[in-house]
Amino acid sequence: MKEINREVEAILRDMIEQRVRAMISGEATSNDLLGILLETNIRESQEGGIKNAMTTEDVIDECKLFYIAGHETTTVSLTWALILLSMHPEWQERAREEVLNLFGASKPDYDGLSQLKIVTMIMHEVMRLYPPVNFTERSAAAEVKLGEVTYPPGVHFLLPHIFLHRNPETWGPNANEFNPERFAQGVAKASVHGAFLPFSGGPRVCIGQNFAMLEAKLCLARILQHFRFELSPAYAHAPYTLVTMQPQFGAQIIIRRC
Repeated sequence: MKEINREVEAILRDMIEQRVRAMISGEATSNDLLGILLETNIRESQEGGIKNAMTTEDVIDECKLFYIAGHETTTVSLTWALILLSMHPEWQERAREEVLNLFGASKPDYDGLSQLKIVTMIMHEVMRLYPPVNFTERSAAAEVKLGEVTYPPGVHFLLPHIFLHRNPETWGPNANEFNPERFAQGVAKASVHGAFLPFSGGPRVCIGQNFAMLEAKLCLARILQHFRFELSPAYAHAPYTLVTMQPQFGAQIIIRRC
């Protein structure tokens, strides 16, 4: 693990240093996340002095965080989507029909992706049952009262998504069942108590949630356009959590071209 971490940090450090040199010489653009981060950091250091600037180690940590939060979570959600659509072929066909009616064999565009109601319902239900990140952590900045209990500043709270997302009091007696119809009227109507937190919530809600949903719908739409899929007999259903919730023994899926 330490060796892998050193290798990742060395790759990122070299990438960052190359980008900084290019930006100083006026050769680089800031049209990606790393460019925006470095451009802002250079401006902050010039305006506020070195005390306001991020170190290279800080930037490396940000890059690792964005990769894990932005790539791993979306990948895991798409994996669970394929598993659940393999288990529920009627929903796979409904989603495929919607995609083909909107796009045919053409590449999906932004306007069309926003019209994918069934695909959106499916992705929300996938993230309800198998949230990519299993809990949200918050700290009390001041004294706070929840119910009959008063907590002092500094207390840490862990909100376990998997329990909130499967609570029968919120989601009904079929809370453990795959039923995208519960999101037919949108997230707000499905989650009346605010108990749907795949991207956390409040002022610190995930900054990338809209992009992540767009990316997931685009990938799933492209797969549905060209392939049908079903679970292999070798598949064993065993969700488990590392940083993200993953199928412990992999997702063995048989894919056939449409």
